[in-house]
Amino acid sequence: MVQKIRKAVLPVAGWGTRFLPATKAMPKEMFPIIDKPVIQFIVEELLEAGIENVIFVTGRHKRPIEHHFDINRDLENHLQEAGKEEALNSIRYISHMINPIYVRQKDQLGLGHAVLTSEPVVGAEPFIVSLGDIVLEKGSKTLCDMIDLFNRLGKSVIALFEVENREVSKYGIVKVKEIEEGVYIVEDLVEKPSPETAPSNLAIVGRYIFTPRIFDKLKETQPGKGGEIQLTDAMRLLLEEEVLYAYRIEGKVFDTGNPVDYLKTICEFALKREDIREELLPYLQETISRYTQLIDKP
Repeated sequence: MVQKIRKAVLPVAGWGTRFLPATKAMPKEMFPIIDKPVIQFIVEELLEAGIENVIFVTGRHKRPIEHHFDINRDLENHLQEAGKEEALNSIRYISHMINPIYVRQKDQLGLGHAVLTSEPVVGAEPFIVSLGDIVLEKGSKTLCDMIDLFNRLGKSVIALFEVENREVSKYGIVKVKEIEEGVYIVEDLVEKPSPETAPSNLAIVGRYIFTPRIFDKLKETQPGKGGEIQLTDAMRLLLEEEVLYAYRIEGKVFDTGNPVDYLKTICEFALKREDIREELLPYLQETISRYTQLIDKP
């Protein structure tokens, strides 16, 4: 019988160097997409999949994440006295939405090391890993579908999405064999290949379901550049002993881990909101026209 998935791991201990100096004091996972931090979108996705036990692998500079999911009585009292019921309900919802568990990654030694740090809390159970800078399109049932696939097949499952050939060097790319529509057996994984050597244009998207065997493989994985333990290397070792399945997602993927894609995400989310779109769209159109004219000038 396949064990039920009850826990998710969110590795959020990274330094966020691409956003310095902003990330000197504020975790990039707490950057807002309009009025909600990135990390909350990911947690809400877990909730929709029925996961309430969320293990945050944090660092010493990530305390604002803990504050966000904690109760703030002073703020609640202020909002209540000011009669701001909608805002009050929203922060009370956040404070009670999950059972947060915090594990400290004392040294940032790679994604694989972050996942391994969660082992004492995860135990000998299957679990989800969701990366803290990847947001999936609202309404996406990716995690629900992956859990269903895991329950049916009983082995680790990773999420994939299609990228342009020129983009493959930014991602972990997989060699796969399709066994049913949108479902694959993984044959190999290649980290950031060139377009000429990439085995496909299917990239790992930052959602995983692992059996606890991944912990054994992480312990066997040799540190690479910078002394970091890479999750992809451990997955390759896992392939030697266990079938690894992949699921191709259909919805849009928003990468908030670098400044340009973060700004694109904000624009797209803003244009989807009726309370913002009417005023924002004409401004964007006028701004684009103005800058286009500047660029076109000899």
